[in-house]
Amino acid sequence: MQLGRKIRDLRQQYNLTQEELADRCELTKGYISQLENDLTSPSIATLNDILNALGSNLSDFFREENDEKIVFSQDEYIEKQSDGMVWNWVIPNAQKNMMEPVLVELEPGASAPVDFPHDGEEFGYILEGRIAIV
Repeated sequence: MQLGRKIRDLRQQYNLTQEELADRCELTKGYISQLENDLTSPSIATLNDILNALGSNLSDFFREENDEKIVFSQDEYIEKQSDGMVWNWVIPNAQKNMMEPVLVELEPGASAPVDFPHDGEEFGYILEGRIAIV
């Protein structure tokens, strides 16, 4: 995390100059400049003072934004075809999760390969037809 960049962004959001922020925090303009350019690191107390002057707090400042995409369209699925089967990974890069949604289409009479033990959970829905699980 680049503390300096986040502090600069917050300061600019309030249309404050470095000097105005420094005055509000009883710091020097030079220190604010060094801080925003990641040339120095503030103590927790100093960071707290700066954030208070910017209408924020430590909790909000360090909260990470979750920009992870959670809805995918069909054209983003990853597809694999083999031996009468079509596998569609519904959420790309989901192997890091405990459950990885995969849409499997089997041709009549086709069988899936043996699955090896792995961490995580499994579930299934039969949308059409019948299936024998052995």
